[in-house]
Amino acid sequence: MTIALALFLLVNAAWSFFVWPAFLRRVARDPRARTSTGAATRFLRVHQILVTVSLLLALGLAIFGIVGLVRGTYA
Repeated sequence: MTIALALFLLVNAAWSFFVWPAFLRRVARDPRARTSTGAATRFLRVHQILVTVSLLLALGLAIFGIVGLVRGTYA
């Protein structure tokens, strides 16, 4: 993995860690997120799953990026 690719993976992971939690906060404040009794709706649950999967993928990208930086450039 090249250094450039490792940096790209790290930047992508950092972007995901920055964007997805803010998105989930906005979704949680949306009126469609809760019923009148305060229970979570499918709208909220689906978005929670989406954010969780995206953050797990970002964690994987960060790990690969760090490994790429530690190992350096090779063919």
